[in-house]
Amino acid sequence: MLYSFLRRALGASVLIAAAAAALPAVAQLTGSQASPVVNTPRVRAELMAYAPDGVAPGAQVWVGLQLQHQPQWHTYWKNAGDSGLPTELSWTLPAGVTAGEIAWPTPHKIPVGSLANFGYEDTVLLPVPLTVSPDFKAPTSLTGGASLDVRLKATWLVCKQECIPEEGSFSLKVPVQGTTALNRSAFEAAFDAQPAAVAQSGQIQVEGQQLKLRIGGLPASAQGRKLEFLPETGEVVHNAAVSGRDWTQAWEGSTWSATYPLAEQRSESPAAMPVVLALAEPRAGEKPVAWRVEAPVSGTWPTVSAPAARAEVSAALQAALNENATRAAPMTTQFAASSMAMALVGALLGGLLLNLMPCVFPVLAIKVLNFARQTGDHGAHRRAALAYTAGVMISLLALAGAMLALRAAGAQLGWGFQLQSPAVVAGLAALFTLIGLNLAGVFEFGRVAPAALCGAQSSRPLVNDFLSGVLAVVIASPCTAPFMGASLGFAITLPAAQAMLLFAALGLGLALPYLLAGFIPAVARLLPRPGPWMQTLQRLLAFPMFATVAWLVWVLGQQSGIDGAGALLALLVCLSALVWSFTLRGRSRMVIASVLLVFTALLAGSIGGNIVQGTPAAPAVAGAQDRWQPWSTQRVAQLHAEGRPVFVDFTAAWCVTCQYNKKTTLADAEVLAQFKARNVALLRADWTRRDQAITAAITALGRSGVPVYVLQAPGKSPVVLSEILRKDELDAALAGL
Repeated sequence: MLYSFLRRALGASVLIAAAAAALPAVAQLTGSQASPVVNTPRVRAELMAYAPDGVAPGAQVWVGLQLQHQPQWHTYWKNAGDSGLPTELSWTLPAGVTAGEIAWPTPHKIPVGSLANFGYEDTVLLPVPLTVSPDFKAPTSLTGGASLDVRLKATWLVCKQECIPEEGSFSLKVPVQGTTALNRSAFEAAFDAQPAAVAQSGQIQVEGQQLKLRIGGLPASAQGRKLEFLPETGEVVHNAAVSGRDWTQAWEGSTWSATYPLAEQRSESPAAMPVVLALAEPRAGEKPVAWRVEAPVSGTWPTVSAPAARAEVSAALQAALNENATRAAPMTTQFAASSMAMALVGALLGGLLLNLMPCVFPVLAIKVLNFARQTGDHGAHRRAALAYTAGVMISLLALAGAMLALRAAGAQLGWGFQLQSPAVVAGLAALFTLIGLNLAGVFEFGRVAPAALCGAQSSRPLVNDFLSGVLAVVIASPCTAPFMGASLGFAITLPAAQAMLLFAALGLGLALPYLLAGFIPAVARLLPRPGPWMQTLQRLLAFPMFATVAWLVWVLGQQSGIDGAGALLALLVCLSALVWSFTLRGRSRMVIASVLLVFTALLAGSIGGNIVQGTPAAPAVAGAQDRWQPWSTQRVAQLHAEGRPVFVDFTAAWCVTCQYNKKTTLADAEVLAQFKARNVALLRADWTRRDQAITAAITALGRSGVPVYVLQAPGKSPVVLSEILRKDELDAALAGL
């Protein structure tokens, strides 16, 4: 049968095309090694570079450590506040290159009971400038390109209610020639978050147990507005002081003045203090958000009355850190062991449930047909089951390995990433069209291929079974079944070996039904004996294949617009006619096939570009007819500032589970009425095409693919719901608002 041959010829190539679809992201990372990222259960740390003019004397070269925190965790600023420790970076650079100080973005105050710290939540990038001297000589790599080898040893303290000291070793190769600007937006955001310099010098005077501050020359955008006081010098002021209650501030034109209390256990008496003044309530898109000034201190500092107390506090903090460090390893091991066991079970169950998904069922139906043809031959059943399982396991691990490698290289990818490529979608549509035509009886493999090739196919049935497993993985990977989401999200935070173990469990679950059927003779006895019914079933199975083609064309329409979908349909018609022409006899076969081949090639050249051409997303209508708005981090922040909860649907056109939930639970009138009654904003994050912001958001929620449903209320932790969205589950989440 031709579909077996097509699996052999095209099945594996689809996996290669899938990985190739992600290569543009890797190409932009030229020079990055395999270890720029360190993942912990609390922080994803990544070494980044930004060299828009290449690496040369006088060129602007930046490197930096990006820390992406799990919800409610934070790290610290250069002045950590009443407790905590700042992040420290230790660089190893080649001769002729030196690193400057961290260009710290403006932090925010983090109250901790009667204390207060200064630090960062969510995602922060700590940029560092590199100075390249004329003596710098870059080594040449095996590929012929010179690069700057950057190595970093970083330590940070990450805290929630408890504090965990963490560290990581990073390496990165920055190409000397050309532009390294993939991370431009992250660095520009960090630059925008830095305090701007104030031209005038401020004045600070000590009066008793208070500081009197006068800062002039502040811009008009800050005048009259409430500011936060962030001292760069630690152990001087009462960090937890609340504006309006513990300290006062006022404006006189462009001069800001304040009276701020000293710390009860002050240990420093500086002659000058660098301070940062930040807008207490910055507006969306406003910059700068803070200003920095270094002011001399006049007056007499009060006597430090309790140095022993300060030493005692430091000793207590250090003891707590030491205890955390010694306990971290066994606690982490115990936690990781239990979490890993649960994730393995979840991946196995998720793989089992994948067999019930519409995208996988057609392949299983074909396997049942082949199984019936071998009734009575138990040895053939076992060999076929093992070959199919091997195809599933090897191809799934290859696909998972490609995804993990690309993510380690910095590409923002998730599970099912190959169907974000229109070229891969079009290739799968062509493959399933040919399989459907073959099953429908339009042609037989023996009538269109040389006899030697037919003999090779029939003498190697295990190859066909193996490639059936490959095909099952290719079309199953965009689906996310129940139990899969959390397991795969956990997998991308683990070292590669443990992550691959989880993907192996997923593959075993996917292959398990057919594997058990091959080794349990009772299953074979349940099937009727071979007969005419098999030909009827074969013809019937063509229609699920054509239904899959219709779905793939619809997916492409979401990616490339109506022109792309129309072009694909036209080329599929030409492909069908071309295959039919090969079944003719005599001279008509050569003439008609030649004409159709030329016509198909010309048509592909004229309209084929529409298939891979992107189409801008249509603006969402926020009226009654369309309750859903496009998702963005800025829109979520704006809605939360208004006090509104947000429900986010992370979806994709190629995700069958997503479409099911859209037509059922998310279209239910009672559910929509509850959303409206509770003033919940509905946002939709469309991941049909690759989107780095959406990928980062999904990863931060502990998932790696769609669907993901999350209910976020201001001041509360996000609630992540299950993949098969149930009305009662959603009702319970809404009741907790």
